[in-house]
Amino acid sequence: MTKSEPPAKYRIGLVQMAMSADPDANLQKAVAKVEEGAAAGAALVCLPELFRSLYFAQREDAALFDLAEPVPGPTTDVLGKVAKRARVVVIAPIFERRAPGLYHNTAAVIDADGRLVGLYRKMHIPDDPAYYEKFYFTPGDLGFRVFDTRVGRIGTLVCWDQWYPEGARLTALQGANILFYPTAIGWHPKEKASHGPQQLDAWRTIQRSHAIANGLYVAAVNRVGYEPAGSEDHAGGIEFWGSSFLADPFGAVVTEAPADRETLLVGEVDLARIEEVRRGWPFLRDRRIDAYAGLGSRFLDQPS
Repeated sequence: MTKSEPPAKYRIGLVQMAMSADPDANLQKAVAKVEEGAAAGAALVCLPELFRSLYFAQREDAALFDLAEPVPGPTTDVLGKVAKRARVVVIAPIFERRAPGLYHNTAAVIDADGRLVGLYRKMHIPDDPAYYEKFYFTPGDLGFRVFDTRVGRIGTLVCWDQWYPEGARLTALQGANILFYPTAIGWHPKEKASHGPQQLDAWRTIQRSHAIANGLYVAAVNRVGYEPAGSEDHAGGIEFWGSSFLADPFGAVVTEAPADRETLLVGEVDLARIEEVRRGWPFLRDRRIDAYAGLGSRFLDQPS
């Protein structure tokens, strides 16, 4: 196999992990999980969203901007070395400090030779109770992107992006064989009993639908464990629901992690399955690209 000939089949590792308040300890745990994934035969390992810290966007606190780092920077330097050593592609979600006062929620793609291939900056930024991301993150300005790596062409979006079919479609149309969604999502404790099952099912369903609609693999990579809000003014915290999974091009779940513990999930990607599904269900062929102009509007108001 040469660099220009990606494998027809390969394994991926999805790191479902719990975070501590120590960024260095979280990074070392991630390094160990990347190495563990490579030892298990994974050619690519994806880490969860903002893995170097607790999920700080549960509250608005300007001091937390100190968690951000440049790219290239400490995290990409460390993971670039382990990627090269283990010969594995790494997707590393980072709190990116682009300039003073300018920050992004970013996924860095590192190839198996340790080279930083490129960045995806989260496009859709939520602003909900305990998810105050608009305070911290500038919306991405790089668009929806694909990256050519040792395992072929991949796409990565981030968390809230996973609810939007437009992002998945535009990434798929650039030739991605798999979409990765590094994630930090969970239950508000007061809502779990009444809404928890429906919320988790909706999360799985929307991502499986991206796999089906686009005829490609989708991998969701979540954190796990309970994290307090960190302030008496922001009570409740979040119980992250884990449940990371890999879906095939017809939405079948290839492998799935539990909701309540750390897991290194390993699953196989088979490019022949993409061809098989798209031949039988040719959604890309039958798209009416002449009739979708309205997608560029916020809302299509009806004439009075």
